[in-house]
Amino acid sequence: MAGSALAAGVLSVAAALSLGLVLVGGAAVTAQRAAGAADAAALAAADTASGAIAVDGDPCAVAARVASASGGTLTRCVVEGFVATVQVEAAYAGLAAVSRARAGPPDGR
Repeated sequence: MAGSALAAGVLSVAAALSLGLVLVGGAAVTAQRAAGAADAAALAAADTASGAIAVDGDPCAVAARVASASGGTLTRCVVEGFVATVQVEAAYAGLAAVSRARAGPPDGR
């Protein structure tokens, strides 16, 4: 009987650790997805502002479409000249992963 209780305890602990690892892994993937979406959105907005790509619409509207296609939601967009700064959120298990990105020409150019 003691062996059965020990086995059940070990299995319970293993299951709890596995569930924790799944949650942490999912959160890490979501954070990377938000970062990628922010990078892509910032590049799209900067390219639109500079005229490098011919797209109808506001650079922030283009950034919002790109962020959405990448699995995120654009929550902030500022375009100053040819430099775009964006903030993107992606949700996982009720929590928001927030990432910011900036794109544009190098400083001093």
